[in-house]
Amino acid sequence: MEKEESAHKTLRLRAFLREYYALHGYVPKQFISFHAGQIEEPDWASVDAHVWKRASEEARALELGSQTAAEALDLAIATLQNDHDDTILIGGPPCQAYSLVGRARSRGKVDYVPEDDERHYLFREYIRVLDKLRPAAFVMENVKGMLSSTVKSRLVFEMLMEDLSSLGTGHGHHYELRSILVENGKAKLQEPKKSSDFVVHADAFGVPQRRHRVIIVGIRSDLAKQADLAAIPICAKTNTVADVIGSLPQLRSGISRGKDDVKTWRSEVQKAAQLLTNLYDREETETLRAVFASIVEGIDSGEAPSLRASAQLPNEYGQSVDELLGWIERPCLDGISQHETRGHMRSDLGRYLFCSAFGQALGYSPKAADFPVELYPNHRNWHTGIFNDRFRVQLAKEASTTVTSHISKDGHYFIHPDPMQCRSLTVREAARLQTFPDDYLFLGNRTQQYVQVGNAVPPYLARQIAALVLKALS
Repeated sequence: MEKEESAHKTLRLRAFLREYYALHGYVPKQFISFHAGQIEEPDWASVDAHVWKRASEEARALELGSQTAAEALDLAIATLQNDHDDTILIGGPPCQAYSLVGRARSRGKVDYVPEDDERHYLFREYIRVLDKLRPAAFVMENVKGMLSSTVKSRLVFEMLMEDLSSLGTGHGHHYELRSILVENGKAKLQEPKKSSDFVVHADAFGVPQRRHRVIIVGIRSDLAKQADLAAIPICAKTNTVADVIGSLPQLRSGISRGKDDVKTWRSEVQKAAQLLTNLYDREETETLRAVFASIVEGIDSGEAPSLRASAQLPNEYGQSVDELLGWIERPCLDGISQHETRGHMRSDLGRYLFCSAFGQALGYSPKAADFPVELYPNHRNWHTGIFNDRFRVQLAKEASTTVTSHISKDGHYFIHPDPMQCRSLTVREAARLQTFPDDYLFLGNRTQQYVQVGNAVPPYLARQIAALVLKALS
């Protein structure tokens, strides 16, 4: 169930590909060509009408909490119960009302009353479905901010726990709640002792991103007694930004206003690099100066990237023995999709260059106080602390910060670690940090694509949680 149009189209196409592969054992050639940018999007019903019908029934354009959605859900539940002995429910209510950023924005709205914001209570629609469906198990996901979000001086998480605990009262089995514990390269389901036990760190599962989410697993009480809660191995390798995006083709940033060509871009970057080289011409800043000087030299020698977009497959693509890259790379593809840079203001190019060079030389992203005066943005409050992290580079040798939907608005928090490229992350790079396989295509315009990537659960994490649940029920 998805109310946003472009996200729904993405999910419907994915359902189509999943059904098609299950039926035929391969992905349709029309998708491979569309994915590589060689053809326009086909009429998928003409590729396989039966599979497209199934996909359209599976991925629904509906808004959780509406009467139309409730009726569709009730019908789906009745069908499932008629066709299957047991089911598993997976989902997460919309989280804007719980997220720290969302709450900050809401406080800034005139006459905003949290109690009147229906999004705070959408978890109850999940509870309603859970109560009707009575699955063998459920997995519920939400942002970490749900633990501290309050309505009428009550924690939303407390209300959720009460509702989950009341399920089954008077008519059947209840649900035993489990959190996920990671120790020594293994994960297992455990009985939680406190609310923070439900917080899952994605990087502990090999996801190259410091993403923390609340994940609650519930097992129906008649099955919980015999559930296998032994630990299973997970991908405990610490994967970094460079591990997953380092092999993608190098790109130059675009210029959002005025002339946007290679010559203009090179001139702007070279000018910024030369300025910074001169500013840091001191012994104590020699490490930084060396990075700036190398950029000037690289541009002079023609080594700087010239393309804004590239679909070229990296060398030895699909041959990696690394577990995560083996999950991301798909040998059936003819190209990389959605690896295209957006335009940046000329004044920001120097700031991006400074941030990435700073991170490369010193191993951390600069704060506002680290910027030279010559690169200060035209903000009156630049030194008040409000803009302390206004520009943030993703460090090559570490996991990234949380990829959020804010990446759709600007790239200031998601600067590429390579100073020579001087840009923010592409949709494909953000998708790789989220561990989406390269064959996962996001429909809609680029802004909508970024939003879909930022709002997602990392598939590589989801797969490992699925393995935990499967083991428990088996």
